Amino acid sequence: MSGRDYLSIGEVLAQLLEEFPDVTISKIRFLESQGLIEPERTASGYRQFTDAEVERLRVILREQKAHFLPLRVIKDRLDDETSDISRELRLVSDGVIRSDAHPAARAAIPRGSRTTTTTPPLEQDVPASIVARERKKVASRHADQTESLPRDVLLARCSIDADFLKELEGAGLVNGHDVGDTTFFEPHSVEIARVAGRFRDLGIDIRHLRAWKTSAERELSLFEQRILPLLRARSATGRDEATEMLAELVELGADLRASLLARGTARLIEPR
Repeated sequence: MSGRDYLSIGEVLAQLLEEFPDVTISKIRFLESQGLIEPERTASGYRQFTDAEVERLRVILREQKAHFLPLRVIKDRLDDETSDISRELRLVSDGVIRSDAHPAARAAIPRGSRTTTTTPPLEQDVPASIVARERKKVASRHADQTESLPRDVLLARCSIDADFLKELEGAGLVNGHDVGDTTFFEPHSVEIARVAGRFRDLGIDIRHLRAWKTSAERELSLFEQRILPLLRARSATGRDEATEMLAELVELGADLRASLLARGTARLIEPR
């Protein structure tokens, strides 16, 4: 990869959209929950994708699209070292072929998909800086196209009980919205509930998590001040610049927190 060892989930989405215009962040998370991919995590909990993981995603989505295979069958084929798709992944890892240039990849893309999709084409002869900028725009536009979960599904997925979820709601850490007699939670609240449940398992309860909420709100307020002048311009260019800047600020903030924590934890475990 150019410049970095890992890609964020949004950047992965932007790379995949040209071949798979229907893919969403929710779909990528679902594939992870089913054990088909295993992205690494930063100290702050953000997913990190390697080249190999992105290529694995391409193969999974291609098998679904071209052959309508169930995920269980795809997973079995990926785990079987003698299967065609397993061999293809090994060739990609060895640098023998590029997955997106492989004949199987081209055959899996409907001829009209490059012209009918609203995703801007990321042609190989376009300068890398422009490709990167367009991919950031694509990722930001599609980042909110994820599914909300009803309360009972959230409880099961995050392995928490109803009382704990109510405490999280009372602390303002998660927010639900009612549709009829069912309360749904958007993906960020689902992730917060999952992380909070694991914190509780490790002896850190909800009252301590308020510190993270306060810190995040202060960080967001700072970022808001920085991008407001661009938003006030009320132009498409200004909004695009604000979106790109905000994405980079959030990423830098996560990197800074991870580095500060890494430095601090190193001191904690040093021999005294």
